[in-house]
Amino acid sequence: MGKITALTAQKRNTDRVNVFLDGEFAFGLAAETAVSLRLGQELSPSEIQQLQAQDDFVKAKESAVRLIGQRPRSVAEIRLRLQRKGYDELLVDRVVTRLQEVELLDDAAFTRYWVDQREAFKPRSQMALRQELMQKGISRETIEAALAQVDEVSSARKIAEQKAPQWHNLPEEDFRKKMAGFLQRRGFHYEIIREVTEQVWRESQ
Repeated sequence: MGKITALTAQKRNTDRVNVFLDGEFAFGLAAETAVSLRLGQELSPSEIQQLQAQDDFVKAKESAVRLIGQRPRSVAEIRLRLQRKGYDELLVDRVVTRLQEVELLDDAAFTRYWVDQREAFKPRSQMALRQELMQKGISRETIEAALAQVDEVSSARKIAEQKAPQWHNLPEEDFRKKMAGFLQRRGFHYEIIREVTEQVWRESQ
C-alpha cells in the first residue's frame, strides 16, 4: 500500500498530475484520471495498476483525437497509428469503440468525406477511388455505397477541362494522345477517355 502525500500539476503539461506516494514521486496521470484521488488516500498495487491502465487509455484516446483533428480518419488508420505507438490490441479496441460512440470515428462518414474531397479538388475514376479507400481499410460495401454517387464522366470532364488549356495549341493527334494518357493515369476507362477527349478537343478549338 502507498499513501498519497501530494498531487501536483505538471509544469510542462497542466493537464497532467504528478502523484506522490509516501513522500516520493510515483507516477503521472491525466487530470481526468486523477480527479478522483485525494490526499491521504491509500492505493494498493492493483489500484495503481488500474489507474495507470486508465491513463494509457486517456493518452491513446487523446493521440487519436489529435489525428482526427488534422483530418477525418478511418477506423483502420487509427488502429494502425495507435499500434505503431505501442498500444496493445485490447486498449486500441477500447479507444476505437469510445470514439465510435461519440461519432468521431465513422467509416461511412469518412468515405463520403474522402470521395467529396477528391471530387472537389482531385477527381479520380471510381476504380482509383476504390483502390484508395481499400488502402484505408474501408469495407467494400461502404465503398460501393459512396461511389454510387460518383459521375465518372463529370469527374473526367472536370480535370480534362482544367488540363486542356495547356495543350490547346498542339496538333489534334498530340492533344488527344496527351489527354488520353492523362485521364488513363487517373484510372478512367477507355470509353470515358474517348468521350471526354472528344468533347474537350472540340471545345478547345
